[in-house]
Amino acid sequence: QVQLVESGGGLVQPGGSLRLSCAAPGNIFSISTMGWYRQAPGKQREFVARITTGGSTNYADSAKDRFTISRDNAKSTVYLQMNSLKPEDTAVYYCNALFLANYWGKGTLVTVSS
Repeated sequence: QVQLVESGGGLVQPGGSLRLSCAAPGNIFSISTMGWYRQAPGKQREFVARITTGGSTNYADSAKDRFTISRDNAKSTVYLQMNSLKPEDTAVYYCNALFLANYWGKGTLVTVSS
């Protein structure tokens, strides 16, 4: 059983920032493309950002220029820095590890509201 543990969610005002973290087992982390997805109430889970083992990144259009994904290989942790948050960013954010199979965390709730 692969455990991905997210943290860093919470309540933030529009325009604010949050940094999400996801810790993964080292043996999985080192060989996996790591990503973040989110699921808003009543909607399907959607892709937010991913980073390969080599550091290449991809973002959803909604995340470009506001979110930054990064990984710390020494800590087996992937981060999602979210700036200029909007109410429509409210969702449960899930960490994903991809290597032959998809592994998921349990999610962390981000609420953007005044």
